[in-house]
Amino acid sequence: MNTEKFSYDNKIVRNFAVATVVWGVVGMLVGLIVALQLTSAKFNFGPIGNFGRLRPLHTNAVIFAFVGNGIFMGVYYSLQRLLKARMFSDALSKIHFWGWQLIIVAAALTLPLGITTSKEYAELEWPIDIMIALVWVIFGVNMFGTIIKRRERHLYVAIWFYIATVVTVAVLHIVNSLALPVSLFKSYSIFAGVQDALVQWWYGHNAVAFFLTTPYLGLMYYFVPKAADRPVYSYKLSIIHFWALIFLYIWAGPHHLLYSSLPDWAQSLGVVFSIMLIAPSWGGMINGLLTLRGAWDKVRESTVLKFMVVAVTAYGMSTFEGPMLSLKSVNAISHFTDWIIAHVHVGGLGWNGMLTFGILYWLIPRMYNVNIFSKKLANFHFWIATLGIIFYAVPLYWAGFTQSLMWKDFTSEGVLKYPNFLETVVQIVPMYRLRAFGGSLYLIGALVMVYNLWKTAAAGKFVANEETSAPALEKLTVEPKGHWHRWIERRPVQMLLLSLVMILIGGMIEIIPMLTIKSNIPTISSVKPYTPLELQGRDIYVREGCYTCHSQMIRPFRSETERYGEYSKAGEFVYDHPFQWGSKRTGPDLAREGSKYPNSWHYNHMLDPTTMSPGSIMPAYDFLINDDLDTSLTAAKINVMRKLGVPYDNDFDKIANRELMKQANLITADLATAGIKVAPNKEIIAMIAYLQRLGIDIKGEKVSSTNN
Repeated sequence: MNTEKFSYDNKIVRNFAVATVVWGVVGMLVGLIVALQLTSAKFNFGPIGNFGRLRPLHTNAVIFAFVGNGIFMGVYYSLQRLLKARMFSDALSKIHFWGWQLIIVAAALTLPLGITTSKEYAELEWPIDIMIALVWVIFGVNMFGTIIKRRERHLYVAIWFYIATVVTVAVLHIVNSLALPVSLFKSYSIFAGVQDALVQWWYGHNAVAFFLTTPYLGLMYYFVPKAADRPVYSYKLSIIHFWALIFLYIWAGPHHLLYSSLPDWAQSLGVVFSIMLIAPSWGGMINGLLTLRGAWDKVRESTVLKFMVVAVTAYGMSTFEGPMLSLKSVNAISHFTDWIIAHVHVGGLGWNGMLTFGILYWLIPRMYNVNIFSKKLANFHFWIATLGIIFYAVPLYWAGFTQSLMWKDFTSEGVLKYPNFLETVVQIVPMYRLRAFGGSLYLIGALVMVYNLWKTAAAGKFVANEETSAPALEKLTVEPKGHWHRWIERRPVQMLLLSLVMILIGGMIEIIPMLTIKSNIPTISSVKPYTPLELQGRDIYVREGCYTCHSQMIRPFRSETERYGEYSKAGEFVYDHPFQWGSKRTGPDLAREGSKYPNSWHYNHMLDPTTMSPGSIMPAYDFLINDDLDTSLTAAKINVMRKLGVPYDNDFDKIANRELMKQANLITADLATAGIKVAPNKEIIAMIAYLQRLGIDIKGEKVSSTNN
């Protein structure tokens, strides 16, 4: 048998490892700032440093910078060794690395500037979206090129998850990012209202599934057995785990939209498949934990294995809780509350964070041919990170229960016991402080890791090209007998295509009827397009990230209709590109905000929220009073909206700014009667116009269509 000598590329692994550590610290630091902003408005530094702009920066930094680089670090290391081949192209590896870092820097610059689509986990504007797609294709080509030139015939289970990740993330990103550009930094989603909500949460849920879960399961299947020096517990269970997971996961997105204006049939599909997800998810957890069967002495001694055990356990906890939260009875309590934030961070801090730390502690000493600098510091990191997760999650669970109970509480006379939404906010501020404390502990642990790994690297000598050898892969003349799944494990292209088919089935069945069957979105004749001034105000609302704290979706509960007004209908949102339903209520719902307060109230509330709402943690938006409204794109915005089906008259773009100033002058004149002097060309006027428009189209209307 002909043995070939070659080398593994450790340099690309090290580069991604360094990026993982650096961006991890940055993402956690921004997260701590955001947590502090929820304890007091004084931690906001507007406009760039306000909560609404920093919160998407935090989520993008943690998901795509920290976890993203962690994925590539683990994939580039494990793939070469599992395939007994150097990466297909060193040049593509470098382009992938620097391209991904450029994307992260672009996000870090644009999001604080308010350049955002407002679609959660997909806030980046269209030029960056194109860059993401190109870099992802480069990664895919490099990965599949390596698979094709492999020296190992069978594809190990970790590689199955890598393949599913590459193909699914590409599909999710492309579909959800479809938009028409207005300018270099502004676009409108091609989907509107209910359709946009479904596509977004089909993407949002499966970004968790296929970016935060499937690649990390691949890493689990490689690094846990390596660290424990034991084989995976069950090959057959890994087969069931993989195929069931990728098929079922893609259906579950609608569980983010329960009790919303999404048709009931779509909501029900989301619930059913979410419950079914428990089986494959726990199958994977059991496979990971039972791999350590008989190696618990090693777990007690190995810090790496401690991190991995907590990670896999957190995966099991969050993948049990997720399906439970998709039950309508539970969702009625949990949705829009901090319970969801706790749930997400058990997965993020526990599953992704702890597994990444474990992999880093395992990888760096091996690539530098040296022992870890300090096992005591590594153990300290483990315990302080574990405590950090507890101090983070438990107070938020308590806050979520408190919010829901207070929102739904009625007196014996049948009226809301806490009609003022701010009462719930004041009640949970102490819990927000504990959350910030937990986040601080977690960040301290990460900083200790940085020092420990740096000292480890300094004490060793980096092996950039790890020399090795393996027999060349010989062509099969006769198909060997064995387990039926071996056939597809030898055929990566077929595995890719079958994975694509599996994930497309659920997405197509849910999304295509929403895009093609008009009865799914009944129209309401009284709902009209936004005026130019209102459209500009809506864009400011999006820019400032108001959707991160305020929902625009009144669910059909008595507690919500008593507090906010008539429940929301699908036909209300047909001109909303993108939708603004929100996913968390730190402030009250705004779906019926229009005409609820006078213009002067909104002006003073933006100037200093505490004057209108004593005890508010909302940041001030006084800069809106000073900043001029940019009307240079008004005509272009109207034209793009018309292309998207919004029924503006053909020549309306030519008179749009004239109509804008007419409405602005009316609002300015009204403010003058309250003793407020402000020019009509200021951003505050557009924001007031938008807020006063919300919900007024259906007030007093007899709407025959339903939300089903």
